[in-house]
Amino acid sequence: MATFTSTLPDDLLQRLADYAKKLSLPKNKLMENALNLYLDHLKRAEYAKSYRQAAQDEDILMVAEEGMGDYLKQIEDEAR
Repeated sequence: MATFTSTLPDDLLQRLADYAKKLSLPKNKLMENALNLYLDHLKRAEYAKSYRQAAQDEDILMVAEEGMGDYLKQIEDEAR
């Protein structure tokens, strides 16, 4: 595991210390958990943005519609 050194505003560091004590967690573990949650949030936001962009792309919509047509035909064929 790597060591990381940074500076934080005093008020944020105090909030970190308060919650670490309240949750009985080391500050570094609380920061690790918080950073993981935040990075996951950013990744989800990127996915949402890409889907919004894809919804505006005519080529992607055409491919999706063609795929849905094939899928529906496959379901119909299997139902017979």
